[in-house]
Amino acid sequence: MKFNYFHLMPWTDIEETDQDWPVANKRFVPDRATALYESYIDTMVYAEECGFDWIGCNEHHFSPYGLMSNCNLIGTVLIQRTSRARIAMFGNLVPLLNPIRVAEEYAMLDVMSGGRLIAGFMRGIPHEYVAYNIPPSESWERLEEASELIVKAWTEPEPFGWEGKHYKYRAVSIWPRPIQQPHPPILMSASSPESARFAARHRAKMGMVMLTDLEAAKNCIRIYKETAREHGWEPGIDDILVGAHTCVAEDDETARRHLGGGLDYFYHVLFGGPRTAQRLVIQKTRFYEDEANRKNLGTRLAALRQTTIEERIDKGMVLCGTPDRVVEQVKYLHRELGHGVMNINMKIGNVPDAAVRRSMTLWGEHVAPAVRDL
Repeated sequence: MKFNYFHLMPWTDIEETDQDWPVANKRFVPDRATALYESYIDTMVYAEECGFDWIGCNEHHFSPYGLMSNCNLIGTVLIQRTSRARIAMFGNLVPLLNPIRVAEEYAMLDVMSGGRLIAGFMRGIPHEYVAYNIPPSESWERLEEASELIVKAWTEPEPFGWEGKHYKYRAVSIWPRPIQQPHPPILMSASSPESARFAARHRAKMGMVMLTDLEAAKNCIRIYKETAREHGWEPGIDDILVGAHTCVAEDDETARRHLGGGLDYFYHVLFGGPRTAQRLVIQKTRFYEDEANRKNLGTRLAALRQTTIEERIDKGMVLCGTPDRVVEQVKYLHRELGHGVMNINMKIGNVPDAAVRRSMTLWGEHVAPAVRDL
């Protein structure tokens, strides 16, 4: 089993809950953020020392939910300060960006890292479309066209033109080209049936960054595998990534206190603005093509906010406790889901950085060695 260390780079100094979107940036303190970025990047670099195989970056906008508005910039820093871990982009929000720019920057990262890039093609969450004034109902078709264009830009050795519905280029011939051939591994979100099908059709790794429902996860993995077979290929266990909010401590009470408090801040403070925008998008657009998925989303989000840390542990939604207890939790998830990569997020909301570092150390010394051979 492989492990990715994932970081949202949250802003941790807001007291008001359930704010509307967009959240006023008057609460942002630049000097404080300078220290946060330094601490967060140091922590991500430390992940390699703790034995993590991947280090994950992500992209979000207009919200204290995440301060990484350009994950490629963070990836560049990580490349210079690490030597072994893959740099996993979770990733560029492809429908919102210039796909040629994405192809170029990903190729740069792959070459600079000596072939360590995992290239995320993400659709994003609804409020990103409001932020960038892109029609949410176009998200799937823009992702489809952009994905095809990026792969062709990576693999076509001669200049070519592109005349699509959303993107038009007279001549494309990117420099540099990726070091990994035919191109870097592609990762796509697969947290819903429709996204699982999309990832499988594009022969991408499937990722569920945050585990919220074990049965839903099983269903998405089943759909992903079935769709892949229909398209002539067989996913390996390394093609299935499952994520869980995680806290490891010397005793269960400490772990539950840190993770429970961090989750309260995550859902009631950080997620308040995006949730408001998400509700507006869902009501007025076809961001979710699956009607059942559209209707159930609000119910699921409301339930997540009310779920206690004890319930999350019992349902297998989080990894929390002593090293021995977390080892058993990882083994349980692996038996249930059969995945080969775990996405570990330890900086949940306002969990103290010292607790995050201690959690990482315990993971590297005790948890990872015990489950590496699953």
